[in-house]
Amino acid sequence: MSRPPESRVDPDVDLRVPADRGELTAHPAAVLAVIAAGGVLGALARAGVQAAVPHPPTGLPWATLGVNVTGCLLIGVLMAVLTARPAGPLARPFLGVGVLGGFTTFSAYAVDAQRLVTAGAAGTALAYLALTVLGALVAVAVGDAVTARMLAARDGAAR
Repeated sequence: MSRPPESRVDPDVDLRVPADRGELTAHPAAVLAVIAAGGVLGALARAGVQAAVPHPPTGLPWATLGVNVTGCLLIGVLMAVLTARPAGPLARPFLGVGVLGGFTTFSAYAVDAQRLVTAGAAGTALAYLALTVLGALVAVAVGDAVTARMLAARDGAAR
């Protein structure tokens, strides 16, 4: 089932997107509040994972890699769900921009790579950089495709 272009889901809050403009201009404090609340939850979850899975100075930063790939998988799932079943206007800003935006981390990814290079592990840094980018791209595509198929199969079975 195809929806008109103006109702398609955009992965971020963007004032150039008519659907985003309406909610953000109508209730800017609510949108910013749910993004902030979601961001806190996502950042706390990421910090917990990073504290639970430390790595040596020359070792692969598994926690940050896992957080970024898992976050991208969940972003793919979220986009498929919201495309198939539109939710309230604050769901995407809270979950996508807030929770998953706070959970995933480009800054820690960059710092981890820089620290690996400084520690003399340039090969590990390059592997980490490539694994993160490839893993994230594959994860978002898999999350979206698998979830969309599951939802379509469920909708077909329900008819």
